[in-house]
Order: sequence, then C-alpha cells, then structure tokens
Amino acid sequence: MNRVLQRVALLAATVLVMNAASAATRIAAISKNSIPAPSKQARQLPIDVTSSKIERNGDVASFRDIVITQGETRVQADRAHVTGLDDFNNSRWTFEGNVRITGEQHGSLKSDSAIVEFKNKEIAKATATGNPAEFQQKRTDVDEIVKGHAKEIVYDFSDGTVRLSEDAWVWDGHNDLKAHELVYNIREQRAQATADSNGNQVHLTIDPNGGDAQKKP
Repeated sequence: MNRVLQRVALLAATVLVMNAASAATRIAAISKNSIPAPSKQARQLPIDVTSSKIERNGDVASFRDIVITQGETRVQADRAHVTGLDDFNNSRWTFEGNVRITGEQHGSLKSDSAIVEFKNKEIAKATATGNPAEFQQKRTDVDEIVKGHAKEIVYDFSDGTVRLSEDAWVWDGHNDLKAHELVYNIREQRAQATADSNGNQVHLTIDPNGGDAQKKP
C-alpha cells in the first residue's frame, strides 16, 4: 500500500497549476535521469542513401525502397521524392508507404507518410502523419517502453523532442495521458501535455499498480 501511495504522490507532484492566460496544463517527470544530447560531431556524420530504384528528371529525384542513415538516425520507406537531391544544406524529402524513422536513444516513429527536413547537412526534423502515426522509446531507467500516437508527430532531432498533436496519446507503462497536444522529451524522458483554448482538456489516468506496456486507449 505504501508503494501505491508513493507512486500516486509522485505523479500528483508532477502536475503543475493551469496557466489561465495560455490555457496550458503541464504533466511531466517520467524519469529523473537526463540523457546527454549527441555531440555536434555525431550529428554531422556522413549521410548514406540506398535505394532499389532511382529516377531523376532535372532537379527532381524519385526512389523506391529507400533507406537514409546518418549516425543513429535512420529513415526508410517504400517511396520517396525530393527536389534538389544534392542539396543537404536545405532540402525537404517526402516519404510514403511504411515509413520508419529511428533516432537517438531508441526513439522511433512509424507512419503512412513523412516529410524530413535536412539543414546544414544534418537530418533536422521529421513530420510524420498517419491514422495514426506512432512513436515509442525504450526507457533507460526502467524496463518499460513509452508509447504514443497522434494524427501528426513532429520529431525535432536538434532538441530531442517529439510533438504529438490531434488526438494525442502517451502511455509510459503505468499512466495514460491524452491531450490535444503532447510533447515528449527523449533525452529527459518526460512528457508535457497542453490543453487548448477550444475546451480540449488534458486527461490523465493513474494506474498505481502498473499496467500492460502494450496498452492502447
């Protein structure tokens, strides 16, 4: 019983007071341990592109069965196209069909489609959409997996955050969190939920006895 009360108290302590001006409610602190960000050198490793078929017409290139890797980051899909194949300083790639994106600390996305942005020869951001798009990460502090899904998920590789919006949901192995928008920090392993001014509220379900890591709403 003491363990149950401790878990409820810990989670309750993470809920901050609603800010009436911004209508934002924050729920945070999944893990106490932060993970250091990748070094700049690690983020600027060579970009490797492999594909079963490449068609190029001027500046436009199309790919089949494509895989792009840069260090720990990996993007793969059935199809992709880009304008300006040689410009990794500032380009946007569109991926379609069985999109899989793996980032640092075992953070990963899967979706129907995604737009991946390259800036300064780095994979900078991925915007994944689906019905729904899905995210998960193996936590480093406990043997559990954080899961989440939404209609749109934006993975910012520079700051190590995943922003879930429209029917956003996150499950940390014990607690269920739903909101219009959720932000999960991969390095700090914590979530922030935001209500909006249209009346969409944050919903938190506390399971002090733990739960099934495969749970879905």
